[in-house]
Amino acid sequence: MLGRYLDAIAIRTHAHAEVETFAAVAGVPVVNALTDEAHPLQALADLQTIRERFGTLEGVRVAWIGDGTNVCVSLAEACALLGLDFVCAAPVGYQPVDPSIRVVTDPREAAAGAHVLVTDVWVSMGQEAEREARLAAFAGYSLDAHLLAVADPDAIVLHCLPAHPGEEIAGDVLYGPRSGVWDEAENRLHTAKAVLALTIG
Repeated sequence: MLGRYLDAIAIRTHAHAEVETFAAVAGVPVVNALTDEAHPLQALADLQTIRERFGTLEGVRVAWIGDGTNVCVSLAEACALLGLDFVCAAPVGYQPVDPSIRVVTDPREAAAGAHVLVTDVWVSMGQEAEREARLAAFAGYSLDAHLLAVADPDAIVLHCLPAHPGEEIAGDVLYGPRSGVWDEAENRLHTAKAVLALTIG
């Protein structure tokens, strides 16, 4: 019925298989707006923000700091497709399962010389019962001024929001002069519109 009512369907859900099932039978474009496995629209907004800031994607080094979430995986895949250098710093037990993603455990190693530092919340929706264990596991992984200091002098910081200042990102970094977070948030609108224009058109 939705396929007959609508020109496109955007789905945010947990199980990735639900999006695949919709796509197989809907008869109209189906957009993955978020699953537990992937968040491709966020990756598009991140890349748009990077290109706006640096004028190119070529030669850009991206360091992910923290939980190897769906956002991390999609950004890593997008970087691989477009030739950006991507590394993820995450503690054991919270690393992305994709073996093609370069992973280290030391956030300073990942951040060293990086042009873009990216993070996400340590406790996502539905993980509240794991909060204390997660906060302990991610101690030392906060994207703060000390980490930013080892990055490229012109490095920017990204976060898909909502953020928890004082946990995965320091407030003075989130709201500081090297934050690209608000441009990134705006670019979620523009890149989503572009996806719809290309798929519906």
